[in-house]
Amino acid sequence: MCFKLPNFVLNFLGIHYVGEMVEGNINFEIIDQLTNGQLQWVKLDDDFDNVVLKKERIPIYTPEARWKKFLLEKFPSESEGINRFFLLKQKVLNHAYGFMLLKILPRRLANFLVSSGLINWITCFYRYNDMPLVETVQQLTSNPKLQAVFMYSFGDYGTPPGQCGFAMQAMLMDHFVSHGGYYPRGGASEIAFHMIPTIEAAGGRVLVRAPVSQILVNDAGHATGVRVKKGQDSFVDIFAAAVVSNAGVSVTFERLLPKQIAEKSGFLTPHKGVHPGYSCIQAFVGFEGTKAELGLPAHNIWYFPESYDIDKVAHDYLSLSAAEAAETTVPMMFLSFPSAKDPTYNERHPGKSAAILITLCQYDWFVQWEEARVKNRGEEYTALKMAFGRQMLQRLYDLYPQLEGKIEYLDVGTSVSQNYYVGYSHGEIYMLDHHRERFQPEATVMLRSDTLIPGLYLTGQDVMTCGISGVLLAGVICASAVLHRNFFFDLLCFLGKAAAKSFMGKKSDVEQQEKEKENREEVVGNGYSNGSVNEISKTG
Repeated sequence: MCFKLPNFVLNFLGIHYVGEMVEGNINFEIIDQLTNGQLQWVKLDDDFDNVVLKKERIPIYTPEARWKKFLLEKFPSESEGINRFFLLKQKVLNHAYGFMLLKILPRRLANFLVSSGLINWITCFYRYNDMPLVETVQQLTSNPKLQAVFMYSFGDYGTPPGQCGFAMQAMLMDHFVSHGGYYPRGGASEIAFHMIPTIEAAGGRVLVRAPVSQILVNDAGHATGVRVKKGQDSFVDIFAAAVVSNAGVSVTFERLLPKQIAEKSGFLTPHKGVHPGYSCIQAFVGFEGTKAELGLPAHNIWYFPESYDIDKVAHDYLSLSAAEAAETTVPMMFLSFPSAKDPTYNERHPGKSAAILITLCQYDWFVQWEEARVKNRGEEYTALKMAFGRQMLQRLYDLYPQLEGKIEYLDVGTSVSQNYYVGYSHGEIYMLDHHRERFQPEATVMLRSDTLIPGLYLTGQDVMTCGISGVLLAGVICASAVLHRNFFFDLLCFLGKAAAKSFMGKKSDVEQQEKEKENREEVVGNGYSNGSVNEISKTG
């Protein structure tokens, strides 16, 4: 989501970077089809992430071979641990199909594979998931700095390293290291802008400012449509053969469905694998000056200024009260300059730049204002959120002192801002928590597109994982469930044809080059030197 100010465009829960946006990759091809080829991607710097530990900046490079080479040179005594890390990461990827398998097989078969234990004979994915990230990294190396480098990006899925499994971190890091990070040309709003015509061309409609207040259910317990708010006080019922919710498990089953129906889903029964994730505080900053004038990079920065033990840093900070945290210098922060990533930004907003600063927080820090009206939550709320904003700004100045005095705009979003703008219920940044229990076999089967309520389907971050790629795959799974057709098979066939077409194109280019080479050799064989070719062309 983006919002516009007179001189700026700022991302709110927007896209900071996406991996694997290269032709032939499944993620790229899905979104390319959905946007009819109109969405363009801009590659970030090769060091798409920089992790700053205390005062040392360590780049994260693409491709993987370059990053591995850098680490081996940076940590020459840790070669064994580095090699084992990359080997273990690849093993996770080789077995990741096991996670997908329980999403797409018929529910009864998936349940049988889990209850019988056969799933663990088919795949090792769940064994890698049960390996705690912190403990696994500590077994690979005793170097605390290198440990932090292996775990730095946990903020991309919002779960501290001590609570998540190695598998989640491995999949995330491969997603970006393989081809680097990409950003939508024109900004994150371009994704929706180019997707809407595709939806409408297929007979669909996209409604804005029309929040769903209820999922309609008939006497037999089947989902039959949705109730949509129209204006201030009226509602419209829209009926459909299938209802697809991307509002997340919490909102769908706790808010949108009648309680007696939601109870049949199994999601109202507490489950250790299903609960909302952490929230976040975001500072939106606008500057006077261009990317070049301010020296802003087209990459992200992960800042841990106080300690290499980033899991303890996260644990200690999230254990504070709101008042204590507001007076504490922020010990972990993600910062990014969307204006520096988008080459068109200066055309639309000349002489301006924008930054976003993010840190994790507890929903309880702001829960007392969850019922208050946006922009009217009172002086105490404003003072609290701006205290966090000032702490985050100070961290920004630590890294980019040239920005001090250049600010034209500053606002801060909190967990209750998330609820208002995105419709969440607990201020969560990535819907359900990405802890180890969520990716165990039992929870994996629970979090499928086909629910236990006939006619109701789930898509979005809770089905697979957070992020654009996770949502794209969830969409394919959901479409397959609704239409009773394996769209992954169709997608693989499409990718095969695209690869064959690309191969034939490259083969044609090679044949043309070989033909030109033969012609040049024939000319040389007729008694002319290479230096005479231009003269031959002139004389015919």
